[in-house]
Amino acid sequence: MTHELTLMAVHAHPDDEVLGTGGLLARCAAEGIRTVLVTCTNGEQGDGSAGVKPGEPGHDAEEVARRRLAELRESAGLLGIGHLELLGYRDSGMDGWSANHDPRAFANVPPDESAARLAGLMERYRPQVVVTYDENGGYGHPDHIQAHRITLAAADRSGVPDKLYYAAIPRSGIRQMFDAVREAGIEIGFEPPDDFGTPDELITSTVDVSAHVEAKRKALEAHASQGENIFLLRLPEEMQRAAFSSESFIRHRCRVQAPGREDDLFAGLR
Repeated sequence: MTHELTLMAVHAHPDDEVLGTGGLLARCAAEGIRTVLVTCTNGEQGDGSAGVKPGEPGHDAEEVARRRLAELRESAGLLGIGHLELLGYRDSGMDGWSANHDPRAFANVPPDESAARLAGLMERYRPQVVVTYDENGGYGHPDHIQAHRITLAAADRSGVPDKLYYAAIPRSGIRQMFDAVREAGIEIGFEPPDDFGTPDELITSTVDVSAHVEAKRKALEAHASQGENIFLLRLPEEMQRAAFSSESFIRHRCRVQAPGREDDLFAGLR
C-alpha cells in the first residue's frame, strides 16, 4: 500500500520545534508533505508570568503549561504543521534542577511506556522520515535525551520509518555567528563552549529553508513567554536570516538508496 509522504518530528518541549526543524516543517508543508509534530512535555519548567523562573515564588507550573501549549498551537499553525500530537508528560527541567526528582517528569517515565505511545503514532501516521535529537539531546537536557531514546525505541518497535535523522547545528556555523555577534558589539549574555554544536564532518544533510525564514521567525515570536531565552530574536535581521536560512541533520538510519550528502530528507523516497 502506498502512503502519502509524511514527516514526523519528535520534540521535548513547546518551542523546540522551531529552531532545528521549523524551516523543514514549513518547507515540507508547503510541498504538500504531511507534517506531524509530537511534543513530549507541556513545558512546566519554562518561565512564568513576568519572567518568574522555576523554583522562584509565584511560579505556577500549571499556568506555565497552559500558556506554553497555547503558544505551541500558534507556532504550529504558523509553520503549517498538519498534525500536533501531545504526549502530555511533565517537564523535567534542566539537568540538576529539583524538578528532575519528580516521578511524573518525562525523564523518569519508563521508556517502554512512552515509546509504546510514540510507536502507536508512527503506526497511525506511517512517517517515512522521522527527526529527533542525538544521543546527547543536543545539549544534555534530560527531556531531549529521553525523546531521543523513545524515538529510536518506537522506530524499532513499529518498523515504520525508512529514514531517521538527528537535528544538528554545525559547529562552524556557531563560530561564524558568534564571531559576527562579537564584531557587531552585540551583548547576548553568554559564550558557547568550543565544543558546542555538531562537528561539520558528521552532518549528512543540509536543507535550504530560506523561503521560510519569516514563518520560522514568527513561530519563534509566538513563544513569547520564553522570549528572554531566545537570544536569536535579539539579533539584527540580517543575522537572523543567516541563522534561519538552512537546517542541518545527521542521518542515523536509512532503508532506501540515498546520496551520502543530501539537500532533501526525502531523497530516495519521492
